[in-house]
Amino acid sequence: MVSEKKISASFLGKIVIAENKGQAKELYSKSRFGEIIDNKIQYMLVEALYLIEKNKLAVKEEKKSIKKDEFMREASKKEKNFLERYIVFRDMRNRGYIVKTALKFGADFRVYDRGVKPGEDHAKWILFPVSESKGLTWHSFSAMNRVAHSTRKSLLIGIVDSESDVTYYNVAWTKP
Repeated sequence: MVSEKKISASFLGKIVIAENKGQAKELYSKSRFGEIIDNKIQYMLVEALYLIEKNKLAVKEEKKSIKKDEFMREASKKEKNFLERYIVFRDMRNRGYIVKTALKFGADFRVYDRGVKPGEDHAKWILFPVSESKGLTWHSFSAMNRVAHSTRKSLLIGIVDSESDVTYYNVAWTKP
C-alpha cells in the first residue's frame, strides 16, 4: 500500500498556510478545506487539526514539525474555546457538511448544506459551539439569534457534552 503524501503547511500564529498547489489545491477544490488568500491556502486552526488527524496535513513551526498533541495545546492557547469548537467542527465535517469561519458575521461557523460548496450558494446555518458544562445565558442566546436573523440563516447551536458528543439545536422564527 502506498502512503499518500501529506500537505506541507506552516503554523503562523492563528492560521496555518500551505502553498496553493498539489494536494492542497485538490483538497480545496474537492472538499473546500481552507480559503485561498494571496494564492496560498489558509486553514483555520480547527481545520488544520482535523486534517492532521486525517493524516492529510503536516504542520511545521519555524522548520520544526508539530505533532497533533502539541498543535492542540498551542491552538488552545490562541483560540478561546478551541476544544469545543474543534469537536463541533469535526462532527459536522464527519457528517458531510462544509464548515467555514463566520467571524465577520459575529459567529463561530457558517455551515453549508450537504452537496453545496461556498460560492455556489449561501450557507444554511450560523453555528455556535457551546460547552454543556459552561451553559448559555439568555443574553448570549439572544445575541446568537440576532446574528442568525440578520444574516438570514438558521441558528444552529452545538452543545458539547462531557463525552465530547454533540447535540444540535436548530432555532427558527415562527409567526403564530
